[in-house]
Amino acid sequence: MGDSMNSRSEQLYEKAQHLIPGGVNSPVRAFGAVGGHPFFVERAQGPWLFDVDGNRYLDYVCSWGPGILGHAHPQVAAAVQKASAGGLTFGAPTAGEVELAERINACVPDVEMVRLVSSGTEAVMSAVRVARGYTGREKIIKFAGNYHGHSDGLLVKAGSGLMTQSVPDSAGVPEGYAACTLTAVYNDEESVRALMEENHGQVAAVVVEPVAANMGVVPPKKGFLEFLRRMTKERGALLIFDEVITGFRLGLGGASGYTGVHADLYTFGKIVGGGMPLAAYGGGRDIMSCVAPLGAVYQAGTLSGNPVAVAAGTATLKILMDDPGIYERIDRRAQTLEEAYRSAGLTVNRAGSLLSAFFVPGGKVENYEDACRCDREAFAAYFNWMLARGIYVAPSPFEAMFVSDAHSDELIGETCEAVASYFHGI
Repeated sequence: MGDSMNSRSEQLYEKAQHLIPGGVNSPVRAFGAVGGHPFFVERAQGPWLFDVDGNRYLDYVCSWGPGILGHAHPQVAAAVQKASAGGLTFGAPTAGEVELAERINACVPDVEMVRLVSSGTEAVMSAVRVARGYTGREKIIKFAGNYHGHSDGLLVKAGSGLMTQSVPDSAGVPEGYAACTLTAVYNDEESVRALMEENHGQVAAVVVEPVAANMGVVPPKKGFLEFLRRMTKERGALLIFDEVITGFRLGLGGASGYTGVHADLYTFGKIVGGGMPLAAYGGGRDIMSCVAPLGAVYQAGTLSGNPVAVAAGTATLKILMDDPGIYERIDRRAQTLEEAYRSAGLTVNRAGSLLSAFFVPGGKVENYEDACRCDREAFAAYFNWMLARGIYVAPSPFEAMFVSDAHSDELIGETCEAVASYFHGI
């Protein structure tokens, strides 16, 4: 893929390290788990990324999830161009915000009221605040390996980049924040029950990735989400589905449509913004009426409901709603990839078009501890081999592969051939 010693990407990375912490604006982009240095993207189209050195990569990262339609989809790009021509930000309501809220409600009827924000971190942070305001309680339960953004109270046994760097928690988080966050084991009902009993009447909410996707993809065991729904109702706590990744990825109805389990509050990001910085949180009218200006739970943002981001998100949801066959196509292609990795002897977890191939010797990956057994050196060797052949998977063993509608059957087949070639040679 070119002479890395003289590459423009290497030059940019060297300069960036003097100006930006680690040379990147989000830790996992630094390639710390796989060695080497990141390539710098110049542009993207469909399933392809093109770097500043003229190399082309088949992209299975899809900007960590938003790219369900592929990059630079013409209808989404046109909507963004039209909106930006009319102004970039107003700090006042627009008709587009109402249309996007209507589409979210049409897809996920549980979300009777929704508030638009600018990032998944902000959405989950706000949903937790609403849960505390609504219940009058302070503590929350989360799960080891579930990542809910970088707000102080949720950086406890988190997944995603924290796992990649082997950092279980973050410096700079006061103990008081962490004390209100109780950590359970994903897919382990007894760990949740024990925390509920030990903290009787104090738990405001259980927040969960309904399909975990930040310690690799780890689907819920049969009955686990149903258990969380029963337990929270019995104990007067709310159930929050963090669907920043799974929302509109598992299907139009997100996790509730995919699993049949309904939460009290939902958070959405990535796809809901069509690739622009936009996220949302919402739920039943009675709960969301706690949010200012209707209620006492304060949350605000100058760029919330940004008209350009709203246009991108609305255009994306419109395409998905008009062509639900997209989900059948991307799920089928992801299944083909799953079969290729299984044939290579890897442990594979998949939920719809989300999948992870774990370099874990034998057995299942059902929680954080299982995922941590992964052979990081073996993953790094595989990552770099694939990248050298123009196939870009996440530079971390704890992130998902994303399949988009732009990944044709032919390209999926070529990827399967590459997987077979690599593992056959070991």
